[in-house]
Amino acid sequence: MKLIRFGEEGKEKPGVQTEDGKWLDVSAFGQDYNEEFFGGDGLSRLADWLEKNGSNCPEVSKETRLGAPLCRPSKMVCVGLNYAKHAAEGGMAVPKEPVLFFKATSAIVGPNDDLVIPKNSEKTDWEVELAIVIGKKASYVSKEQALDHVAGYVLHNDYSERAFQLEREGQWVKGKSCDTFAPLGPFIATPDEIKDPHALRLWLKLNGKMMQDSSTSDFIFDIPTQISYISQFMTLLPGDVISTGTPFGVGLGLKPPTYLKPGDVVELGIDGLGSSTQTAKAYGQ
Repeated sequence: MKLIRFGEEGKEKPGVQTEDGKWLDVSAFGQDYNEEFFGGDGLSRLADWLEKNGSNCPEVSKETRLGAPLCRPSKMVCVGLNYAKHAAEGGMAVPKEPVLFFKATSAIVGPNDDLVIPKNSEKTDWEVELAIVIGKKASYVSKEQALDHVAGYVLHNDYSERAFQLEREGQWVKGKSCDTFAPLGPFIATPDEIKDPHALRLWLKLNGKMMQDSSTSDFIFDIPTQISYISQFMTLLPGDVISTGTPFGVGLGLKPPTYLKPGDVVELGIDGLGSSTQTAKAYGQ
């Protein structure tokens, strides 16, 4: 199943994308894609409901805006430096255990919404990433049980302001959490849709030029390791998002470094998870 949310910002409704690519409005199911949905067996309940009611669901025009495919989660946990070449291009050592940081959930937007370059930013960068949506409360989970806690997978662009992240005092969160810095979607794909999340091509283009082109097979820490590790330090709640890191090819690692400017167009995608496009604009534009 592929979950979408559509409509004006702040007024999104739940939907699904069918196997033939149609968008259906499932508002009549009576529940949005939030913590209660994911933690309350919502996916199987929705599947059963669609079998009986799918033919009566209104079709949504493809001209309609897509929002993030889940309601704002309790937290968004990111794993940094999870591809060896990305660590090298940033001049950082390959980590011995997962590097964790938070990204403010207020940064979450729809997959094709504009990227707003923050006020006083000169180093806004791109990062295509595979993100995981948690489907079941996870605390002190073993690696063997970790995948049982996954509700689905989603495309994420982990936008980063490198000066805020690396040149200012404190933690990375400042460079990761600006408004619009977490476009998610177009849809959440349930695990049955993704044959092997550790063998997915992920790519990103800037103004039509390929910048990142890699595979999740290059993870330093695989998905069960990430989920298990994070759950040793905090409880993961249904609907929480884990972003699994980006491969090499970010602007920071180019010679000379290249950063986003108003008018730039960023396109990205992952096998089985669709693609998204963001156009950069200046703060206040």
